[in-house]
Amino acid sequence: MDILIKIIIAIVAVLHLYFLYFEMFAWETTGRKVFKTIPKELFGQTKVMAANQGLYNGFLAAGLIWSFFITDPQWFSNIALFFLGCVTIAGIYGALSLSKKIFFVQAVPALIGIVLVLINR
Repeated sequence: MDILIKIIIAIVAVLHLYFLYFEMFAWETTGRKVFKTIPKELFGQTKVMAANQGLYNGFLAAGLIWSFFITDPQWFSNIALFFLGCVTIAGIYGALSLSKKIFFVQAVPALIGIVLVLINR
């Protein structure tokens, strides 16, 4: 179970590193491919805002990666649950405000991680 939990956390962390990449460095190329519902002319105008968003995604990834270095099982659970919870909330908000797809890409993997961590406690 521990390995499965770490795999799910790693998947969520890698997703957020990818979000960091395209929001901070490839907003007008990859970002346009990902967010097809946003008019093309807005990407240049929202580049700085997207980079800020990407930075926050990087913090989420950093927190999840940090959990791998925690040896105490209780603290590992606490930190993993906190950051998975943050990802879930961000995914729900994104689904409500931008695209329902965000729920499945961002929130669902985090929710799976939360369930597994809670079962493992």
